[in-house]
Amino acid sequence: MAPAGKSLSHRLRRLLSEPVIAVRKLWLTHVAKDPRVLAYRAWKRDNRGRDLRLDYDLPRDAVVFDLGGYLGDFASDVHGKFGATVHLFEPSLTFHAACVDRFRTTPEVHCHAYGLGSADGTLTLTDDADASSVVTEKTRNLTGETVQIRRFADVFAELGVDHIHLLKINIEGGEFDVLPHLIETGLIAKIDHLQIQFHDFVTDAHAQRDRIRAALSETHDCAWNYHFVWESWARKGL
Repeated sequence: MAPAGKSLSHRLRRLLSEPVIAVRKLWLTHVAKDPRVLAYRAWKRDNRGRDLRLDYDLPRDAVVFDLGGYLGDFASDVHGKFGATVHLFEPSLTFHAACVDRFRTTPEVHCHAYGLGSADGTLTLTDDADASSVVTEKTRNLTGETVQIRRFADVFAELGVDHIHLLKINIEGGEFDVLPHLIETGLIAKIDHLQIQFHDFVTDAHAQRDRIRAALSETHDCAWNYHFVWESWARKGL
C-alpha cells in the first residue's frame, strides 16, 4: 500500500492535470484539428452499436492471425463470431501465459510466445501493458523483457498455412517492419483482409505509412480508414 502522503499527492496531481488534459483535447479537436484526434472521435462515433473490427464475411473454416494478442480479447471475439482458427502471437511471456490460460479449453486458438517480423531475433519489450513496444524510444531508458521475434514467412510455412483470411496487426510500431516483409515476399497476396493499427511515435511514421499504403494498394483496396487509429484492407477481387 502506498503511503498516505504519496497517495494524496498522486490524487492531487490527477485533479490538477484533468483540466489541462480537457483543454488540450478541445484545442486539438476544434482549433488545431489534429487528424488523429478527429479520426479517433470518428472511430468512436461510427462504432456505436456495432464493431467494425468484426465486420467481415469470413467462412467457418477461416484462419486468422492475431499479431499483438495481448490478453486475447480480439482472438476471443473473432473465434466466437466465426468459429475461426486463430493463431495468436504475443511475445510477452506474461501476456502469453494469460492467453494460454484463457484459451485452455479452446483448441482452435493457438497461442505462440513470440512476435512476427522480417527476421529472427530478440528485442527489448517495454512494460506498458497493451502499449508495450519494441521500437519506442523508451526502450533505451527502461529495463524491459527480452522477447523473441520470428520471421513471418518462416512461421507461415512452418504452420502449414497456405491462406490467411484475416490478419490483425497491433504491434506498437512493429507494423513498419512486418508489412514491407509481407509485400516483398509476396505473402501479401495470400491474405484476404488486413486490419492494421499504425503508430505515429515511430520516426518518419507518416512517410513510412504512406509508402506502405501505396504498395499495399497494388494488391488490396482500403475498405475503411481512421487515420492512425484503425484501418482495414481487402484483397482485390474478393
